[in-house]
Amino acid sequence: MKRGLFLTVASILLFSIIAMAQESRNEISVQGTGFFTKDSSGNGISRTTTNTGGLEVGYRYNINRWFSAEANYGFDRNTQRYFSSGGENRVQSDVHGVTADVAVKLPLHISKFSPYALAGGGGLIFHPTGNGGGFVPGADTQAKGAFLYGAGADYVLTNHFSLRAEYRGFVYKDPDFGLQSLKTDTWTHSAQPSAGIVYRF
Repeated sequence: MKRGLFLTVASILLFSIIAMAQESRNEISVQGTGFFTKDSSGNGISRTTTNTGGLEVGYRYNINRWFSAEANYGFDRNTQRYFSSGGENRVQSDVHGVTADVAVKLPLHISKFSPYALAGGGGLIFHPTGNGGGFVPGADTQAKGAFLYGAGADYVLTNHFSLRAEYRGFVYKDPDFGLQSLKTDTWTHSAQPSAGIVYRF
């Protein structure tokens, strides 16, 4: 009887391990992005930003059928333009986005589509390029904490590949690159629509 119980338990464990191995919990994504930032003003300074495109790579772990945790890295390059009584200053910078979030799959039954919403946080790192016409002496690399929210949908192509369309919004304080002359001390918002491909394994 003990031997039979042992075989039963061993069989259940073996089948559980096989089922978990066959379940695709990991995802890697590569997406092309847009990066559009809202104008802002404060302390007698008005700031505008050029619109640009970039790239985002991410890793998502599916905890269960409803919840996932993910981490992403994004890269863009734009120019911040600051207007004040002293004239105009421009700072071209590489923007590195490092974020983590939780994604929740929405209970909508649409053939091959899997919609989701997400929320999290991270940082946007603004690194001046130093290129002529887009540099202010003394401008330094600056990181800004950001709140992240968004939504998207995957379209299943095969067991391992999907197409992804997504929108992410970042809320953070204007960068000033460590210079008082560029400090608006106001909050802004960047919209990041994207589309790309997902590999599940």
